[in-house]
Amino acid sequence: MWLPADHAQLLIRAAIDGVGLTFLMEQQAAAYPANGQLVRVLEDWCEPFAGYFLYYPSRRQQPAALTALIETLRL
Repeated sequence: MWLPADHAQLLIRAAIDGVGLTFLMEQQAAAYPANGQLVRVLEDWCEPFAGYFLYYPSRRQQPAALTALIETLRL
């Protein structure tokens, strides 16, 4: 079963209840392995998350809304 990322708590609850495995961002589930409710598996297959990337066409004739979005997301 696939659920959107905004259902992280539902996925965590399902994993705790033994329904199966779930794939989450580490910070979403950090407390659960610490208190023994969940166990990390396949750690060798989990690449570190370098952050999000935004790909967009050249800056020539770039819409104002896209420029505003880029400036908002820029760290």
